Amino acid sequence: MEVSIPSPSDQEEKKLEKSQEIARNTIMVVTIHTFGCGLVQASFVTSSGLLNKVWSVISSRDKGIVSYSGNNGLFWKVSEDSGLTVVAFEVNPGFDLLSDFVSSSYLKKNNFNHFEFLCTKKNPDFSVNKSAVDLFSENLQRLDELKSKTRGFFGRDVEVVLLEPDWTILGKTELNFTKPSAYYYELLKIDSSPRLIVTGYGVGGPIASLFTLSLLGNKKKKDDKKKSSEKKKPPLCITFGSPLVGNNKFQEAISRSSTWSSCFLHVVSIKDPVPKRLNPQTSAYMPFGTFLFCSDINSTCFENPESVLEILVSSINDQNQGFQPKDYSNIVVNLHRKAIFKDVTPRGQDSTHSTNSLCASICLQLWEAGLTPDMQQQHLNIDINALVTKLEELENKFIYQKRVKFYPSKKLNVMKIEMSKLGWYKRYCKNHNIGYYDSFKRGITTSDLDAIQCQQSLRNYWIDMVEEAEMKPQTEGAAFCTRWLFGGTNYKRMVEPLDIADYYRSGGKDYVAKGRSRHYIVLEEWLEEEKKDTSDSNSTNKKNVESILTFDSCFWAHVEEAILSCKVLEDVQSSVTEKEEETGKLLEFEKYVYGLLTKYEVSSEIFLEHSSYMTWWNQYKAIKNKETSYNSALADFMSNPDYYNVQYAKGTYNFLPGA
Repeated sequence: MEVSIPSPSDQEEKKLEKSQEIARNTIMVVTIHTFGCGLVQASFVTSSGLLNKVWSVISSRDKGIVSYSGNNGLFWKVSEDSGLTVVAFEVNPGFDLLSDFVSSSYLKKNNFNHFEFLCTKKNPDFSVNKSAVDLFSENLQRLDELKSKTRGFFGRDVEVVLLEPDWTILGKTELNFTKPSAYYYELLKIDSSPRLIVTGYGVGGPIASLFTLSLLGNKKKKDDKKKSSEKKKPPLCITFGSPLVGNNKFQEAISRSSTWSSCFLHVVSIKDPVPKRLNPQTSAYMPFGTFLFCSDINSTCFENPESVLEILVSSINDQNQGFQPKDYSNIVVNLHRKAIFKDVTPRGQDSTHSTNSLCASICLQLWEAGLTPDMQQQHLNIDINALVTKLEELENKFIYQKRVKFYPSKKLNVMKIEMSKLGWYKRYCKNHNIGYYDSFKRGITTSDLDAIQCQQSLRNYWIDMVEEAEMKPQTEGAAFCTRWLFGGTNYKRMVEPLDIADYYRSGGKDYVAKGRSRHYIVLEEWLEEEKKDTSDSNSTNKKNVESILTFDSCFWAHVEEAILSCKVLEDVQSSVTEKEEETGKLLEFEKYVYGLLTKYEVSSEIFLEHSSYMTWWNQYKAIKNKETSYNSALADFMSNPDYYNVQYAKGTYNFLPGA
């Protein structure tokens, strides 16, 4: 008999309001020092009441559930209650889920770009289950409408007639309403819903996962245009007994963002054969997200994909031994009851004989999942000891990878050494009466060649750092940006001039628009965000500028463009229109340079004899000397070498206010 789920009390209702965020934050816990947090994760998830709520939608117990029929045996239900929206997917039991893959590159060629956001230069291609993608694409228009921005008025005190729309018109999938419909008013507020859970049982699980990924793709596009405070929380996907969805590259693409990975919770009974339906032992399928393995009354979480795969391969029987979908109803009720009564003591074997704490933790977690040594006596062909040994090996590997991935400060110390080398190179060049930008651009000395290695090492490091920061959750990402802001800003000011030197040495033009690496732009945005919190960020501070780095890392790009403009003015073949355009650019550059000088944001190295800036100034002065009426604040400043070589360098020059 199926166990009924009681209606939540007021206190439980308040608890449920925070449960989605609690569950996601719990899933995001990184296991580094201890492996046993899987038991804690499971306790948090099961006590939140989310599993009960979600399964009640799957089993159609909730009031106000609206059901819809798609193509080829796909169905979905929608429930909205107390600001929590649940979308549950089901697939006809007769649907034939084959194990064949389809690649993301093939999908892209066929204009199916819903998962293209997962691709990166490091991971350009992945594969997903072809049957699931085909079913998803056959219902694509309706699913896109499901996640649309439509916000109909749907007050609780308004009665809306629920009608089934006609979806097939002229052989196309379209929406046709002859009367007001629940689907119109609910269309689902998915985009505006403060809390959204997507769920599915069995073969409905892969569809739920793909739908959630499409929502994350939409969210990423919108978040790229929004401030951090305006970004919405991502959806949470909870599946029950779901087969695997994609290969190891698919798992890597999702796992590179802790935000994306934390959006997926897969509930799997150790008695349910459906998760092993695609026979992961003989294929390239790889799990992603967090897996909640459960017995009838206990549960534990695993997040290491290789460990999850090993458990699926080694412990779940291929044949259904009487397990029914309704059994998940009994399981979620038992798990919730156990968590509420704080019964978190593992019912495990005595693991004091284990050689280490990791082995003991694995034994306890397997026991909680229902994998006990007596299974061998029950002729279930499960070697628990061999499984423990294998999991210990996989978890040690996983923990090591986590340490390497989440401790960038270790490598940052190496990068500090590279920055120190460039600092030495900068001083070396200045002692030879040339700035490091111009020396690097010439590339004559051995020191110039040595600087190339430092440039490349630092550049590669910060490209990876920026990518890692952007893949972190909002709060974690903001803290990450703040922590590395100082190092990133110094790096940008020191190294980007070297990139600019390479660019113009190769004959490039308009570096800012055409040649600038995106990671420099992101680092600049971090600095601008920080400035917003500083009231005196635009104040002028006199200071010794002999050893500073020029604040605007694109300064030399503007200098190079000014030199090119002077060449246009000197070229007798240039048209009047071209000369007028370049003259305007040069006047703007004058104002730009003088503005930086008044704020003491330019290194005094620009005034060295062989500097590109001085080359420009001499050319520009010669052009302007032909104009008898020419005068400017910058010209007055540059008229006396004592102003810029001595007074400005030491921070004692008095710029005229408003000049």
